[in-house]
Amino acid sequence: MTAIAWQRRRAAARATWREFASQRGGLAGLIGLVVITLLAVLAPLVTDASGLDVTRVTASPWQPPSAEHWLGTDHNGRSVLLLTWWGTRISLVVGLAATVLSVLIGTVVGISAAHFGGWVSAVLMRFTDFFLVLPSLVLAIALSTVLPRGLGTIVLAIGVTSWPATARLVRAQTLAVEARPFIERSRALGGGHGHVIGKHVLPAVLPLVFVNTTLTVASAIVAESTLSFLGLGDPTRVSWGSLLHAANMHGAVSQRAWWFLIPPGLGVVCVVLAFTLCGRALETVLNPRPTGVSR
Repeated sequence: MTAIAWQRRRAAARATWREFASQRGGLAGLIGLVVITLLAVLAPLVTDASGLDVTRVTASPWQPPSAEHWLGTDHNGRSVLLLTWWGTRISLVVGLAATVLSVLIGTVVGISAAHFGGWVSAVLMRFTDFFLVLPSLVLAIALSTVLPRGLGTIVLAIGVTSWPATARLVRAQTLAVEARPFIERSRALGGGHGHVIGKHVLPAVLPLVFVNTTLTVASAIVAESTLSFLGLGDPTRVSWGSLLHAANMHGAVSQRAWWFLIPPGLGVVCVVLAFTLCGRALETVLNPRPTGVSR
């Protein structure tokens, strides 16, 4: 029976991949994410991190792009290409970590509210509504201002302010799953809360959670870049948002140093677009809708 189950899972995975590959936008986004992830992983192996240290810089500030520095230099004489390359690592790590925290909170709250109902649902959904009406960016800025500055603070600020939408989505999906007859049969046969949630509800909800996770990463990266641009990021780490903050603070516009402004901005745009394309394609594959229903 186990072999048959795994054979069916492999067949389902192959069918899912074929359908995903037929989505040109999603495939392009996936290729982009693979390339960006490889660049982030290989940065310590193919580049010299000493170039990020302002005390070891030998180039002149505000040099335009040249054969020696492909994207020019910043106000300290550091290579903008090297800064942008290493900034990929922090932006991806913070975006993924904040998304995991946000989706985890939202999934637990959504499933608990739908499964237990009653006063538990009332309390959890009022709590969700409270966070939902608050501007998430303003709340994240407040948390980043009060808490010690660092990557952990940025992850916490984004994660604890962006989960309400996930909670509502998971709650709606859980209610739809628990209205099906096999859930009633499972309870009639003595299945407890853990069995119903772990064996029936969670497997049915996970595809939607996975799609939502892919789309949430894009929002988390934008939020991280915004907080870093406002000067609330980790001052010891290089990210795309901190590069834009440094360009703004040191007069890149007045210096006409377009090479210091465009690369990190394009990095944010490319990663967000890639995650969005993948998320939309996964939504089409894992959560299909009847023909004629608008998205």
